Amino acid sequence: MSLIKTLAKDTAQAAKTLALVDKDFKNTVLKAMAQKIRDNVEFIVKVNTHEVLDAKSANLPEAMLDRLTLNAERIEAMAQGIEEIALLPDPVGESRFIDKRPNGIEISKMRVPLGVVCMIYEARPNVTADAGALCFKSGNAVILRGGKEALQTSKAIASLLQDVLSEHGLPEQLITVVPDADRALMQELMEQDDYIDVIIPRGGEGLIRYVTENSKVPVIQHFKGVCHLYVDHEADLNTAIDLLVNGKTQRTGVCNALECLVVHQAIAEKFLPMAKAELEKRGVKVNACEKAIGYFPSANLLKESEFGQEYLDLEIAIRVVSDFETALDHISEFGSNHTEVICTQNKETGELFQRAVDASVVMINASSRFSDGSQLGLGAEIGIATTKLHAYGPMGLESLTAEKFLVSGDGQIRE
Repeated sequence: MSLIKTLAKDTAQAAKTLALVDKDFKNTVLKAMAQKIRDNVEFIVKVNTHEVLDAKSANLPEAMLDRLTLNAERIEAMAQGIEEIALLPDPVGESRFIDKRPNGIEISKMRVPLGVVCMIYEARPNVTADAGALCFKSGNAVILRGGKEALQTSKAIASLLQDVLSEHGLPEQLITVVPDADRALMQELMEQDDYIDVIIPRGGEGLIRYVTENSKVPVIQHFKGVCHLYVDHEADLNTAIDLLVNGKTQRTGVCNALECLVVHQAIAEKFLPMAKAELEKRGVKVNACEKAIGYFPSANLLKESEFGQEYLDLEIAIRVVSDFETALDHISEFGSNHTEVICTQNKETGELFQRAVDASVVMINASSRFSDGSQLGLGAEIGIATTKLHAYGPMGLESLTAEKFLVSGDGQIRE
């Protein structure tokens, strides 16, 4: 039996042990995992520093370097995320009554784990801790296949979590790391439909398309984040500036950063000079449509077909639209179903925007940077699903479960 098939089979076997683990014990283990991470900051940073230096030598993009880099603050955030997961309600075993049929049969539904979750991700070592903790709490085993740039850091983090599992009498295979980033092994991993229940890819557009097109296992896509801020003609312009600056510049190499500013023409003359001053101050490169470029003399002129880019850098697209409906059309054409924001003081317009826009997170007067599991009260997240099967948006504990039917009778038979 090959390495990958053995790994997948052992993980599936380990997943069965979680059915007998009660909620309090899971939380005890999670708290111990958080402390283990906290006690080994120097170890993690040492491993990560070598990988970051290698990545810089390989001229990796700044956005990827940012995702790859761990420091004491980010590691502490990982530990806190695990502790937050421990405090959250456990969805496994939750039931809800559906109906009592005329023949007396009672029907309910119960939340159950998905089984074995496979995470395929690039230079995101924090995913190792987030996915490990979320899957464990929700009763799933997880197979982690990180990119070569972060493989050693991911293995280091996983080894700490595995130590805690062993210390509590649980199989280490509940959190499994593919020890080699070879692409052929990834392809074989995606063919293990006998043992893996779902694959969740996180990374660039190329990775997600490759996994979606080649996997025999169901895939929940976590696609690119082409996030828009639409500034309505009834917006508070100072609020709009705050949303623009925070959404674009607070952290650029993440999927919930703003990539496009859409402005109603009625306020463009007043708002765009304000935007220009703030973007210039922060060194943001501007790509603008014909109606907007006059306000940005050094901007790059964008054709209609050139919108929809995920820059992951200090760069943004700007478009002026004639009305609300045109803004909706633009987002529909160029958005990626991730996160969309409207700035408006008109409550009805904001609510209409939320109803009309097809995105996993739709916000009124709030920064796109809040589109994150921890910020939305989920603890850590395993990713942001941009498909609708079966989750949409930040995936927390509940999204890592499904519902099964429970039917109770007293001897009924079908005529």
